[in-house]
Amino acid sequence: MIALIQRVTQATVTVDDKIVGAINQGLLVLLGVERNDTTTDVNKLIKKVVNYRVFNDSDDKMNLSLKDIEGQILIVSQFTLAADTKKGLRPGFSTAAVPDVAENLYQDFVKASAELGIETATGVFGADMQVSLINNGPVTFTLRT
Repeated sequence: MIALIQRVTQATVTVDDKIVGAINQGLLVLLGVERNDTTTDVNKLIKKVVNYRVFNDSDDKMNLSLKDIEGQILIVSQFTLAADTKKGLRPGFSTAAVPDVAENLYQDFVKASAELGIETATGVFGADMQVSLINNGPVTFTLRT
């Protein structure tokens, strides 16, 4: 499982010209589900995401987590993160989970975020989405299980 996290001052996701998810200060998480991922990966990764120290403290050091700042999270499914790009000039998707499995694990990730007390917004799994954000820093990390 792969989470591309971006520290944002705001982010939105739009489907069919309608905003379906929006946050202010927090993290935009683009989530890729791979073929062998399980609920164990979900639980491990969501805990890492919400506790990863990417927000500045009073000394301007990245020492605070999403939980510490009581920030929000916008979770957007992005199967292209699971692409195999090692060979050739076209991505392969044989390493990505099949849609039904990926959607279930994506929904588990969203549920786990809310259960950890994080104000959670989402995109729409499998939809053609437009994501807008103001990346604060810019700060972007890739986290994997």
